Amino acid sequence: MQSEEENGSPEQEGEERIPKPRRTNKQLGEMLSLRETLKAKKPEFNRQESWRYKRVKPSWRRARGLDSKMRTKRKGWPKSVDHGYRSPKSVRGLHPSGFEDVIVHNVKDLDEITSDQAARIGHTVGRRKRADIVERAEELKIYVLNKRVRPVETY
Repeated sequence: MQSEEENGSPEQEGEERIPKPRRTNKQLGEMLSLRETLKAKKPEFNRQESWRYKRVKPSWRRARGLDSKMRTKRKGWPKSVDHGYRSPKSVRGLHPSGFEDVIVHNVKDLDEITSDQAARIGHTVGRRKRADIVERAEELKIYVLNKRVRPVETY
């Protein structure tokens, strides 16, 4: 029988894709967890009366009418976007692992990444260049958020 390492079980593949959490200080770790709890409480903001008319898409637009019930924050109407729903400033825009995302399109872009940043390979990057980027990132000990490298045959 083959061992799990040779077999390449799906659990191992899933573990490789998840970036290792950045060694954060206690305060940053607390802020990341606080952001997660705040996101769970945040309502889904839909455009006013998008549930009523098929032609009105649910993507958020601010209610501006004089008689708008949503603008006046009437009871029974959906919540509006407000600055009180924002995440803490120290973790705003960070990946859940604690890294700052940097989009990478070629191997040269990896040289500009610092230790508190992680690489995210652009969606237009092909298979061969993606494999080169992942290989170089491993040499530089840079975390890649979306590895997804399939074996590259000879081109």
